Amino acid sequence: MTTRTWAAVTLAALVVALVVVVLLLVPWNDPAAPRAEQLAALRDLPADDVERGRAFHAALRPGSYGALAVGLVVALLLGLTPLGATLVALGGRPFGDHWIAQALVGGLVVVLVADLATLPFAAWRHAVVSRHGLSTQGWGGWTADLLKSYVVSAVIGGVALLVFYTVTRLAPRWWWALGAAGAAILVVLLSLILPVVVEPVFNRFTPMAQGPLRTELMALAERDGAPVRDVLVADASRRTRAVNAYVSGIGPTRRIVVYDTLLREATPGEVKTVVAHELGHTSNDDVFTGTLIGALGAAAAVVTVFLLGSWGGLLRAAGVDSIAEPRAFPLLLAVVAVGALVATPVQALVSRQVERRADVHALTLTGDPATFEAMQRRLFAVNLGDPDPPPWHQLWSASHPSTVQRIAAARAFAEGDRP
Repeated sequence: MTTRTWAAVTLAALVVALVVVVLLLVPWNDPAAPRAEQLAALRDLPADDVERGRAFHAALRPGSYGALAVGLVVALLLGLTPLGATLVALGGRPFGDHWIAQALVGGLVVVLVADLATLPFAAWRHAVVSRHGLSTQGWGGWTADLLKSYVVSAVIGGVALLVFYTVTRLAPRWWWALGAAGAAILVVLLSLILPVVVEPVFNRFTPMAQGPLRTELMALAERDGAPVRDVLVADASRRTRAVNAYVSGIGPTRRIVVYDTLLREATPGEVKTVVAHELGHTSNDDVFTGTLIGALGAAAAVVTVFLLGSWGGLLRAAGVDSIAEPRAFPLLLAVVAVGALVATPVQALVSRQVERRADVHALTLTGDPATFEAMQRRLFAVNLGDPDPPPWHQLWSASHPSTVQRIAAARAFAEGDRP
């Protein structure tokens, strides 16, 4: 078989594996509560809070979708015209047009241009969040976080670019196979190291003081079969009034992380409910499932890029001779941008199903649907949530069930309608 045939067979196998994993490991037997019960939950929410949440999200959506549209247009403009290849070449020119300079400097220049194009929308979002009182961070702190994220992305991206283009030079015919394996491995590594290495760049974590709540959270994790090393408090109040908690790390690095804002706003029972939800992700191996889906998707993306890279029309439009050369990096980004656009609603659907199962886990573990509903009310009010977003928005990008769906599920659980 030819190299292209091998690549096509590999892509088919990866797609089949991805579909099988999604069908088998993602819960599909927990449908949303009936619409009538959702509307009943909506009527019970304070009208003022509902209005504030809807106004907040109505103000956010133009910027969110504007950033999506502009980002896609910029990616296509850089990737499907010689402009992107020219930027890469200019980045490498001070270094004698060496391929490493083109890959690192030129590649990062292209990414920076794309980021700068959507920067006004990021600033718009911060302005909206600040105006509605959800952010406690000034423009100086926001800028510092933005620069930190650029540095982290540059380090990770630089390493990935260097490895990728080294492989394309060493194995010009089979780089797609090595690249697919490397992309999958990178997803796994990021899943392992981001909680331990990157999270401390943006937040300070301190052990929760000894007391009844810490003891109860540790015991909750132990009872759930997911013992944790520690309970940490994140200084989220430096930048937001939003409340949250999560379980971070794997095995010996697993720890419960609670926002300091959650400790201030919620009752101990509500904190336990949020943590029980997060423990549901651990008990159901959701991190493993997400990592596996991400690894298979990343590998499939690399093989797809290789197959598309032999399409002469694309190469001519981008002004390059091969998809494997550093000057073709903008074309690669354009292909990835289109793929991400197509994958967004699928990823959102998978996420909502996983989150719905974690809700059921929290209800079962605590046996306290009343506190679960109280916590959903508090999350919605403090975080300025839209309790019942437009269906098109929910289907397109919502990663969690809506507030009214979650409250309706808790009421059904209380009435004995348990999955």
